[in-house]
Amino acid sequence: MSTLHHPDGTLSDGDDPILLSAEGAGWNYTGLRVLRLTAGRARVVHTGEYEAFVLPLAGSCTVRVDGLVFELAGRDSVFTRVTDFAYVPREAEVELWADRDAEIALPMARCTRRLEAKYGAAEDVPVEVRGAGQASRQVTNFGVPGVWEHADKLNACELITPDGNWSSYPPHKHDEANECEVVNEEIYYFRIAGRDGITPSREGFGLHRTYTADGTLDENVAVRDGDVFLVPHGYHGPCIAAPGYPMYYLNILAGPAPERSMAFCDDPAHGWVRDSWAGVATDIRCPVTDAGGRTTP
Repeated sequence: MSTLHHPDGTLSDGDDPILLSAEGAGWNYTGLRVLRLTAGRARVVHTGEYEAFVLPLAGSCTVRVDGLVFELAGRDSVFTRVTDFAYVPREAEVELWADRDAEIALPMARCTRRLEAKYGAAEDVPVEVRGAGQASRQVTNFGVPGVWEHADKLNACELITPDGNWSSYPPHKHDEANECEVVNEEIYYFRIAGRDGITPSREGFGLHRTYTADGTLDENVAVRDGDVFLVPHGYHGPCIAAPGYPMYYLNILAGPAPERSMAFCDDPAHGWVRDSWAGVATDIRCPVTDAGGRTTP
């Protein structure tokens, strides 16, 4: 059994789908919580050593922290809209409230600096289309360097891969500090849409690969809705959405570098594929969403 692949339910904490600290992952920086909010019932989270984003996955919520109040306009599902979000600092008491039942992700990173809490509007989040042809995918850059500078260690983005397409390709890594890459621990949190292309469902599946050049790590797994995959080192990619089942994943990265970065190096065996995309059109289904909702039927 893989120690890196955590199927849905294996990281649950009571009614909450995921509780994963850096210690629980077996590394030093990166973590993830996914909370279920019951309508009309406040939840209090203590961040401790971690900074975090408050990211609605389904539903909307109110965030109260350090005397500030943020109203986050969310979404029906991760396949319907780019969402508002908030940054909350370490050593904070965070109260979350929802008028209707909601599901909220807290991508986290252990950090040393305490910054102020801050609101992020969906309308300000850049939506990028990467790749070409059947390697086209949407990247929602809500918490990455160059877009969101208000964090100490934490980097995060969302990806949507239309059904039948490949993403996280060519395979790449970030486990060395050199002129090409920085060291980052990375979490993949997967949501897979069902037959309607919108509602997350365990019916569908996708594929994920992580490996090292020397073969000491060689993971090829089927991932389903709610699964988590940890990347401590090595090349990772592709992520493949099975025909009929669009794939979403939340990427969370953090590491020891003094400045936040998501720099990586392609696997030299496959990096040439990028050049082959020149002149190839992107999939017309991308982007799938923006702050206004779905951009494709």
